[in-house]
Amino acid sequence: MAQRTVLVVLFDGVQTVETLAARARAADATSTWTTSVCTGSLLLAAAGLRDGRRATSPWPALDQLKPFGAEPTGERVVTGGKYVTAAGVSAGIDMALTLLGRIAGDVRAQTVQLAAEYDPQPPYDAGSPVKASAAVDAPRARSRFILT
Repeated sequence: MAQRTVLVVLFDGVQTVETLAARARAADATSTWTTSVCTGSLLLAAAGLRDGRRATSPWPALDQLKPFGAEPTGERVVTGGKYVTAAGVSAGIDMALTLLGRIAGDVRAQTVQLAAEYDPQPPYDAGSPVKASAAVDAPRARSRFILT
């Protein structure tokens, strides 16, 4: 397999988990960085790449990490060795900047942040279950993130 600098795991829901996990393990063997955004961390965990290691995922999926041997954390971005996991979709930008900082340095990452005008100022303060009202958080209870 060709050398990969960064492996970003995407779970497309079409291929079987076993097939994707096998591909992730094979690519991980030669990657410099293995990363995931959103529920891609479930696939890394299912592939055995997060055994005993911290990982993050969107809140509805966090409990699904533990059965695969990962140590769930509610942080937006988790780094450990060559592995970086990001929680929800918006945390993917944080992960990209974190990874860029490690690869090219803080100044380069900050330059990209500035060029992208990434200065989050959300109009609401309901971006986590801890902050959201019960009415806003209710749909989360019906979410089904189950990887089988």
